[in-house]
Amino acid sequence: MGVTVTSSPAANRWLRPAAIASVLGNIAIVLTGGVVRLTGSGLGCPTWPRCTDESFVPHGALGIHGAIEFGNRMVTFLLAAIAVATFLVALRSGRSSLVKLSVVLGLGVPAQAVIGGITVLTDLNPWIVAFHLLVSLAMIAVAVTLLRRVDEGDGPAVPTVPPAITHLARLTFVVGWAVLYLGTVVTGSGPHAGDLSSPRNGLDPRSVSQLHTDAVFLLLGLTVALVFALRAVSAPQRAQRAAVLLLAVELAQGLVGFVQYFTDLPIVLVAFHLLGAALTSAGLAWVLVNLRERRAVAEPAAEPALRA
Repeated sequence: MGVTVTSSPAANRWLRPAAIASVLGNIAIVLTGGVVRLTGSGLGCPTWPRCTDESFVPHGALGIHGAIEFGNRMVTFLLAAIAVATFLVALRSGRSSLVKLSVVLGLGVPAQAVIGGITVLTDLNPWIVAFHLLVSLAMIAVAVTLLRRVDEGDGPAVPTVPPAITHLARLTFVVGWAVLYLGTVVTGSGPHAGDLSSPRNGLDPRSVSQLHTDAVFLLLGLTVALVFALRAVSAPQRAQRAAVLLLAVELAQGLVGFVQYFTDLPIVLVAFHLLGAALTSAGLAWVLVNLRERRAVAEPAAEPALRA
């Protein structure tokens, strides 16, 4: 006999704030990780899980770099608290779909901590650093999906646009993630290694930057096509707004990318570009989850009362 979790009105009121906190928390961990790399603090705590062989916290000899790296590690604990709170609220809501997504977000925290530890233990290997960022971007997409599911029912997903447009949106999503991946490859070939002694991936920065740029133009073209296609079929306004928002993020991201490239990668612009990557991941996911809707699961019909 199964156990039924009763929905709590109080929990339902906290679902949206918890989902928003999950999105913001996962974006924050991306940004603080970027600050670590851009300030050359990647090995500010030279080992893991301790900061040094003797202590979990940095000491004066490590200077500002140790404080910055340790601060990023502390943000992980904040993200863990948000994940636990989100799981408890989802559990009290009685909605298994939200519980599953909150579990994925929760498991992402220790997974990211371990990957972050491996990056330190491998002296900031650029390929592992790239993987570390990509997992964080994926967690942002999961958090965005959770945010959308809060306002949906738990019934089957029903498309609100023709199949051709759904395929176009999925292609845009795939190309968008290719752009994000190539962005990490460009970073791995550039000057911001996270530490002066850390290795680079050995690829030619100019060549991989050109490949990244080509992928960006392809993504922009697909997104423009998606915006007009959604308008042509009179798709729901939320789907159209999601596509327009994604396009706006891409244009801003592209502008920052071009300016930073031709100004020799100033730290401030690179940080904004990293924020743009996080928002791009969120925007790609937001488009997909707004091309369908889920209604509440229909309650089973009550059996007629037996006559005496």
